[in-house]
Amino acid sequence: MPFTPAEEARIVNLLRRAARAEILPRFRALSASEVTEKSGPDDLVTEADTAAEAMIARGLAALFPKAVIVGEEAAEADPELPDRIADAELAFIVDPVDGTWNYARGLPLFGVILAACRKGEPVWAMILDPVCDDWITASEDRPTRLERPGRPPRPLHVAPARDIAEMSGFVPLSLVPEDRQGAVAALFPEFRRATSLRCSAHEYRLLAQGHADFCIGVDPKPWDHAAGVLLCRQAGGFAAFLDGAPYSAARREGVLLTAASPDAWARLAERFGPLTA
Repeated sequence: MPFTPAEEARIVNLLRRAARAEILPRFRALSASEVTEKSGPDDLVTEADTAAEAMIARGLAALFPKAVIVGEEAAEADPELPDRIADAELAFIVDPVDGTWNYARGLPLFGVILAACRKGEPVWAMILDPVCDDWITASEDRPTRLERPGRPPRPLHVAPARDIAEMSGFVPLSLVPEDRQGAVAALFPEFRRATSLRCSAHEYRLLAQGHADFCIGVDPKPWDHAAGVLLCRQAGGFAAFLDGAPYSAARREGVLLTAASPDAWARLAERFGPLTA
């Protein structure tokens, strides 16, 4: 395990404190001046994002002075920062408010994501639901579990084997290149349900708990996917890029598919061929 139990407890408490101090007090209380567009009207950043990331980064730097810390908002300011993930013995990858569009619109569907990586390989992960104050964690040598204050951890496992027609999953159609959107949308009737929550945190949480069968990452930004990949793997799932390459948080291009099993991954990868055509 990459961290001692005491270190892990400090990391968990840091994220929970950041949620209580910086995220929840601003929820449904943001002014227009506290919400800013980045690349467009669907890509937002709020005061909660920047304040929570700053608090988490300070706390991690104090606990692990030699670690590389890559936050989503820090990477927006310094696009070369994620390049350090590939060679770092310990890199923390932080998404302080994943699902910012939901958060800014008052929808209680957002989360805090943290992954610890060794040379791009996720070795510890946590996804916190600030609203319910529960979190899912896993490490390279420990299975995935759901944790809640005052209750024992609950082991998690991905969904059992299903036919394609019985599968449900998450496909961010708006992020698919326009010339391929039609072909990808045409696949949706093959599944029981194909949708998007606009929140990787909750999509991966549902997958790790067996409530969904797959998740597509068209834009494999590490703060959106590194933690979720490890959580799903350690719950019995499988993740790889559609070209067959194993997942690495250092990779910035390609289409990532996370599924409930290697067999499900293979069958889904064949279906989603239009994404790589």
